[in-house]
Amino acid sequence: MTHQEARPPVRRRVVVAGLGDTGIQVVAALARHRRLLDVVGVGPKPGYLSGRHLGVRLARPARWEENHRIAFHRFRRLDDVRTIHGRLEAVDTRAREVEVLRADGSTTRHGYDILVVCTGVRDGLGRTPSIQDDAEIDLAFGLARAAVAAAPSLAVVGGGQTAVESAAQLAQAFPGKRVDLYFPGERALVHHHGRVWDHCRGELRRLGVGLHPGHRAELPPGQTGRLAPGPLRFRTGQAAVQADLVLYAVGRARPNTEWLPASMVDDAGFVRVDPELRVPGHDGIWAVGDVAASDPLRTTARNRGAQLLVHNVLATVRGRRRRRYTARDRRWGTVLHEIGTVMTVFTTTGRALRHSRTSQAFQERLLLRRVVHGGVRPSSCPGGTRSSRTR
Repeated sequence: MTHQEARPPVRRRVVVAGLGDTGIQVVAALARHRRLLDVVGVGPKPGYLSGRHLGVRLARPARWEENHRIAFHRFRRLDDVRTIHGRLEAVDTRAREVEVLRADGSTTRHGYDILVVCTGVRDGLGRTPSIQDDAEIDLAFGLARAAVAAAPSLAVVGGGQTAVESAAQLAQAFPGKRVDLYFPGERALVHHHGRVWDHCRGELRRLGVGLHPGHRAELPPGQTGRLAPGPLRFRTGQAAVQADLVLYAVGRARPNTEWLPASMVDDAGFVRVDPELRVPGHDGIWAVGDVAASDPLRTTARNRGAQLLVHNVLATVRGRRRRRYTARDRRWGTVLHEIGTVMTVFTTTGRALRHSRTSQAFQERLLLRRVVHGGVRPSSCPGGTRSSRTR
């Protein structure tokens, strides 16, 4: 073998747009292949800030922050990754560059060989595309938690997982508070197996949550946040409800794709992808997570979509065969989160798998922190080796 033949392969620059639930998984997995890839992550928050488990975030903030708000320097696999604190403004597909508005107000351009879009969706609390520092996040979360704690009565609106979990968690955390759940159909959790709703309905009733099927809420004009004062009005003819505070969890998530050209997105603004999670007509651009229009339920955020995308990116770089994404027609996983000392995980067939608090702690340390995130340092550790690489 000659000297030239022994040269290492040319590293490809990968820009991961969005460092939330899916983006942090993609970055952590791609960072393992530093001989092939130079990974850069861009996100509007100063660390990993999950958009999941709104009910736990409002009811038990310290418990939620253990695994869902983590400074970047604590991720071991990010030691060789440059993170940019800023918001994506535009992409030039011909020049292969993205434009970023940084936290200091300046605008920079960054070249890419591969662009992975994980910018997710916005929902009014936590999941926003706005640039924030830790103090601003603390203030927003603190105000929301204080409003929930102070309200004698709370109406939760929506029939999806976020609404059901929020009603359960808030009723559990504030046993003296009146909590009611309003949803438009005969049952909630219509994208889960019927047995899941049967189980959750029983738990909600045990926690004292009032259940109100057949109530489609009328959203206040200009309502963009999750929380608003009552009354709660309905489009289905029922009398208005005089709740002190209303938590809207009605699935009005909007994709953070204003920075992308119209050719990349569908009519609702979600990124078009093929079965391999590539963006059609745009070489080297991929999308995954809540922002990707992979299937009607956009399931790549919770169905090993990040792992499949990483496999396909590496397969492309190495000239190997890629895999196709197979969507699930039912949602699965946790719904109510931890009730008492037990967390129940549901399969797509509605089977309930119960885990004790000891089992949960083991899974969080082993599966989430070690396997999914590739190792997380203790919260007490200092800035770490990569603090100078955060820009």
